[in-house]
Amino acid sequence: MEWALILAAAMWLALLLVPWRPWATSERMESDVGPDGCDLHEVTVLMPARNESDVIGRALAALARQGGDLRIIVIDDASDDGTAIVAARADLPGLTILQAPPLPPGWTGKLWALEQGRLQVETPYILLLDADIWVAPGLVATLLHKAQHERLALVSLMAAPAMQGLWDRWLMPVFIYFFKLLYPFRLAHAKESRYAAAAGGCLLVSRGALADIGGFGALKGAVIDDCTLAARIKHRAQGAIWIGLTHSAKMMRSPSLRDVWRMVARTAFTQLRYSFVLLALCAAVMVLVFVIPVIGLVWGGLYGRLTALMALIFMISSYIPTARFYAQPRTAWALLPLAGLAFLLMTFTSALWYARGVRSRWKGRAYGRSEG
Repeated sequence: MEWALILAAAMWLALLLVPWRPWATSERMESDVGPDGCDLHEVTVLMPARNESDVIGRALAALARQGGDLRIIVIDDASDDGTAIVAARADLPGLTILQAPPLPPGWTGKLWALEQGRLQVETPYILLLDADIWVAPGLVATLLHKAQHERLALVSLMAAPAMQGLWDRWLMPVFIYFFKLLYPFRLAHAKESRYAAAAGGCLLVSRGALADIGGFGALKGAVIDDCTLAARIKHRAQGAIWIGLTHSAKMMRSPSLRDVWRMVARTAFTQLRYSFVLLALCAAVMVLVFVIPVIGLVWGGLYGRLTALMALIFMISSYIPTARFYAQPRTAWALLPLAGLAFLLMTFTSALWYARGVRSRWKGRAYGRSEG
C-alpha cells in the first residue's frame, strides 16, 4: 500500500510540474468586441440541429446580436419536435434552413448535417455552433479577429457549462478538467507537437483549410469529430489551431446524471482506441491516483496517511484552477476522487456498448462497429 501511495503522489506531482501545464486555465478568450458596427460578411454559421426546439430560438437570438451581414445556415437533422419551425420564427436576415437528406451508412448524423451546410457556404470562414449554445455579443467578431491576426486555420472555445443543476455543477467542470488532461491546450497550439484538440460546440474554421482536407467527408465516421477535425487541419492542411476556455459561450441545458453519463460514454472507449488492454490500464491508473489515496488516508498507518494526504493535496491543487474558473463550490473539490471513479464507470459503460456491437450512441442513434 505504501508504495502505491508513493507512486500516486509522484504521479500527481509530475502532473503539476510538466511544462505544458495541462491543468492550467491560462488559455482563455472572452468577447471583447461590441456588436455595433461589426462586419461579419466573411463568416457563415453552420448550426446542425436535431430535436433542439427548446433551445434553438435562444441560440439564434444570441447570433442576432453579433453584428451585421452574418449568414446563418440551420441544418435540420431529421428532427421530430418542430425544430425547423422554431428556427424559422426567429426571422433573422441571412438565415437559411436546410433539411438534411436521410443519413447514409458510414456517417455520423452531425457530420452529415454539417457537410450539407458546408456545400452552401461561400464565405472564407465557417463557424460551427451547436444549437444549444448561447454566445455573448461580439464573440463571433472576437473569434474572427483572432483567426485573422494570428493566421489561425481553426479557433475553438470550450463552452462553459450552464452550472445550474447538481450534476451540472459537480461533474461538468470535472469533464472539462479531464479533457484538458487528455488534450493539453498548450501542446495543441504548438506547431511542432502532434497533439491537436478542438471543441466542436463553438469552432471557427477556414473554409479553405476545411476544403483542403476534403470537407467533413474526410472524417465522416469520427465519434470524436472535433478533435479529429483539428488533427486533420493541423497535420494535413498545415494550419495553425487554437483552443481555449471561455464564459462568453455557454451551454443552455443543465444535464442530468444520465445525460452526463451518456455524453462521456459516447466517446470514452473511442479515446482508448477500442482496446480492452488500454481499458484495463486506464482502470488501474484511475484506481491508483483517485481511490488508493482515499483508502490510505482512512486506513493507512502514519506514514501511509501522510503520503495519502500529500497525494490528495497535489490532486486537488491540479483541479483548483478549473474549479475556480467555473466558480465551483469548494465542497466539489473534495469530491474529485468520487468524480474520477464515476468517470471510470462511464468509461466501462462505453466499453460495454462496444462489446455489444455499438460503437457509440447519441441523439437517438446508435452507430455499430462496422460504421467506424
